[in-house]
Amino acid sequence: MLTFWIALAFVAGAFMPLQSGVNSTLALQSSGAIWASLISFVVGSVALFAVVLVARHQWPEVSSLKTAPWWAWTGGLMGALFVATSAFLAPRLGAATMIALFVAGQLAMSLILDHFGWATFPEHSINLWRVIGVLMLFGGVLLIRFN
Repeated sequence: MLTFWIALAFVAGAFMPLQSGVNSTLALQSSGAIWASLISFVVGSVALFAVVLVARHQWPEVSSLKTAPWWAWTGGLMGALFVATSAFLAPRLGAATMIALFVAGQLAMSLILDHFGWATFPEHSINLWRVIGVLMLFGGVLLIRFN
């Protein structure tokens, strides 16, 4: 099963630059990245709603939703920022540079989340090897951007 999860993560990651290009194209046709992002979220929301209906997922309990911490509601804002930013940056930076910067930022934040065990992540202390890995990734960003 681990192989499936790894493959799923790889495929989902591969869709990130494609999504950015698709949304950037939509931005050119819809008066900007904000409109393209809104359209993207509406299409995605309709698709997820259809999945919920077809799969007959049980609706969440309102009482459970009320007990969620305030920050648990910010995921959609972060997603909107990512989609709008990627639609804006794709034609300005190119796919490789943009995604390299996204991955570098993701990995840096991941170290912090793991170190403190925030947002339901298990704790994994920052160590020299993890820091070297992040620095190497930042080096990769430089190599990709300034070739």
